[in-house]
Amino acid sequence: MTTALHFLLAAKRCEIDGLRELALTSEGADLAAQLIHGLQRERGLSNLWLGSGGGRGGDARLAQLADNDASEAAWRAHVQRLDTAGLSGPHGARLFSRLALALQGLDALRPLRAQVQALALDPPAATAAFSRVIAALLAVVFEAADSASDPDLSRRLVALFHFMQGKEFAGQERAAGSALFASGRADPVGQQRLLHLIDSQERSLEAFGAFADEETRAVWAQAESGAPLARLERLRRLLATAGGGAPLDAELSPAWFETCSQRMDRMRTVEARLAGALRAACAARLAAVNDEAQSYERLAATGTPPADPLSFFRDAPAPDGVDNAGRGGPLQDSVLALAQDQARRLQAMGEELAAVRASLNERKLIERAKGLLMAHRGLSEADAHKTLRQMAMNQNRRLIDVAEAVLAMADVLTPGPR
Repeated sequence: MTTALHFLLAAKRCEIDGLRELALTSEGADLAAQLIHGLQRERGLSNLWLGSGGGRGGDARLAQLADNDASEAAWRAHVQRLDTAGLSGPHGARLFSRLALALQGLDALRPLRAQVQALALDPPAATAAFSRVIAALLAVVFEAADSASDPDLSRRLVALFHFMQGKEFAGQERAAGSALFASGRADPVGQQRLLHLIDSQERSLEAFGAFADEETRAVWAQAESGAPLARLERLRRLLATAGGGAPLDAELSPAWFETCSQRMDRMRTVEARLAGALRAACAARLAAVNDEAQSYERLAATGTPPADPLSFFRDAPAPDGVDNAGRGGPLQDSVLALAQDQARRLQAMGEELAAVRASLNERKLIERAKGLLMAHRGLSEADAHKTLRQMAMNQNRRLIDVAEAVLAMADVLTPGPR
């Protein structure tokens, strides 16, 4: 006969399967972060090469290609380990769709690199192309953060994703500034793009700080202090304050690239720390749940019924936040106590997850609103975001509230130029 304890065991096994899947996904997030780091550097070097008409960054760019090929091979090998038959439902559909797009983007790198080598692209086009590939890889990490069912692991994934997003904006800043300096002339469009990217970094890093642990926040604060950041700020001012069409010192392009790269490397160290802590937390949680499941199995083997079936109507719930399942001698606990503890823990997890995922849901809505403005008003991504922020400031409302209002008006927006 199927008993309550059998279903408790089934619940634990589902949790174990989910944690194993999450552990594999977390490993993939770290490999994706390493690959993205290399692609970000390649993008910056490509802009040096293109912005200088083939005069700068060529050798370093070719050397970077070999490193990126190795990182790509490691990430592809990880993808091959994913169980496409065992993962189903909405999460599986979203994850596999995002993986398919990321693989298509990586497949397109070879012809893109040929165009860069032949100087057949301008820097904005090359930046957009590399950024699209990187965005596809980041979307895979976003899907992992959006699907995690353990609050602590979800917080860690959300912190990692926001940090990676901030680092990507920093990488785009490096590429944009490299092209401006290498061209030797200030460009108002490029300067506005630079300011937008700096603002976007700050917003992503603020979100990272909201979910990261105190120690990691301190490590990042230390990495952002001192002379390297001061050098970056001086170069930023040179780029941002030059009048439209004013000459820029092209000899500063290597200094800009190197200063930004040093910052990106420090960010990569923090990123790796986040990913390593996530993997360790996954392993620890998986071990704990395995222990709980084994305790349930031992209890099931004894066939011990509850001491008093009527205790169902009398047992008071444990204090909020207390979870004794598998931790306080389950062989002495009634099945009822185990079931109550399991239910309380799942309820608490659900409440925590709702709070953690709020930031991801806000990002989804803001991105959808930006996409709507881009499609209907013919705006660039930067201009669409600037429009949303300006609307929020003018109306004294939160950005998410403005995004929701824009989406509510989707049917009445006038199509933009074709």
